[in-house]
Amino acid sequence: MGRTWIGRVVSDKMDKTVVVAVETLRPHPLYGRRLKRTKKYMAHDEENRCRVGDKVVIEESRPYSRHKKWRVVEILERAGETAEESVE
Repeated sequence: MGRTWIGRVVSDKMDKTVVVAVETLRPHPLYGRRLKRTKKYMAHDEENRCRVGDKVVIEESRPYSRHKKWRVVEILERAGETAEESVE
């Protein structure tokens, strides 16, 4: 098991692949104010279950292709659903 990140799906146009944007907060090197940084990762989605806007957990894995070295572990929240709808 490798590193894991939580992020939002920003693209699902490819077959079995999604692009996940992960936001991190980092302090400014001089002033200390926290800055939001976004990095995009290509992740393997075997069943094409993810849609744009879904909140997902991705995990580091073997290289699937040149840029794709992550895989979707689970979908935490569906796009457009509230917390009560996803529980039912």
